[in-house]
Amino acid sequence: LSRMQTLKKSVSEEMEAYRLYNVVPQLFRFIEDLTNWYIRLNRSRFWGEGITSDKNAAYATLYRTLFDLSKVMAPFTPFLSDYIYLKLTNLAKKTVHPESVHLCEYPESESVLVRAELEESVSFMQRVVLLGRQKREEAKIGLRTPLRRITLIARKKLLLDDLRELEDYIKVELNVLNVAYDTDEESYIRAVAKPNFPVLGKRLGRRMKAFQERINNLTVEEIDNFQLNQSIVIDGEAFTTEEILVSQQALEGANALSDGQIAIDLDCELSDDLVRGGYAREIVRRVQDFRKELSLNVSDRIVVEYAGDHQLLQALEEHQGYVMSETLAVSMTKKKRKSSMSSATIDDLSFYFGVQKVD
Repeated sequence: LSRMQTLKKSVSEEMEAYRLYNVVPQLFRFIEDLTNWYIRLNRSRFWGEGITSDKNAAYATLYRTLFDLSKVMAPFTPFLSDYIYLKLTNLAKKTVHPESVHLCEYPESESVLVRAELEESVSFMQRVVLLGRQKREEAKIGLRTPLRRITLIARKKLLLDDLRELEDYIKVELNVLNVAYDTDEESYIRAVAKPNFPVLGKRLGRRMKAFQERINNLTVEEIDNFQLNQSIVIDGEAFTTEEILVSQQALEGANALSDGQIAIDLDCELSDDLVRGGYAREIVRRVQDFRKELSLNVSDRIVVEYAGDHQLLQALEEHQGYVMSETLAVSMTKKKRKSSMSSATIDDLSFYFGVQKVD
């Protein structure tokens, strides 16, 4: 809801100045955040058993967000916005709404709902997730295989404290068992300054070579002051952040990765138990794919029978609670292989299973 208020304020300002070309990209970014972050990260709240206050809160937030979004998008996607609006108003039959989204007042931002500090924390959480995915790709370890630990690295302890509140999301998104925090950046990464040649080359001309060497040799303290003040004077010449580019590099022996604002160190060493955890997630994917083939609703409960190679059965026994929760299985029973079972190959190992909907 906080991001929706921020979006409404920004869109209203751009539309008032008739800078419509700035609005659509913001709408796309917001929809991306809504679908690939809020909805995906809160699936367990939406699919939970029974009607709980937490489940109601999740759905109420989504409803309010989509309702406001339909109004914000109305000038740009008139038919789609009206379709969404009418579907939502049909769910709220006790409340009287205008007959069309185009008869509504354009929504205004509600400052009381804005939580800038939470938005910033979520933004950094997203950065951490993207860095973690990048590191996994470099190590060629898929997201379904759990890893032992990730360390979040930043000098600002307050930032790390805020990220602790979102730790569960980081664990789920990166499939890590533990999250550690460290303010000692120098143990993982070092800042490196380099001249922006296309910009400085025109300005310095023949002096470029001398200044290049001086910029390359800036100390950590000098780089810190440069980033803080957004400028630096070298041998009587002033430089801005557009003219000197600062990046962060991992120290030798570290698995650190940084985007310039926050860094991570991901433990990519695998063990047998971690590999079995990956097998469990692969089993979930196969069962979920079969659910789709059966055209089951996302809330339908199922019973599962299974057979297969020992390593996969061991993985399933160790992580049966997780597999059942993710697939909405009320029971999972080991059986002898049947011809009617579906088959799957996971890391050259065979898995057989049958799925039946619970009436």
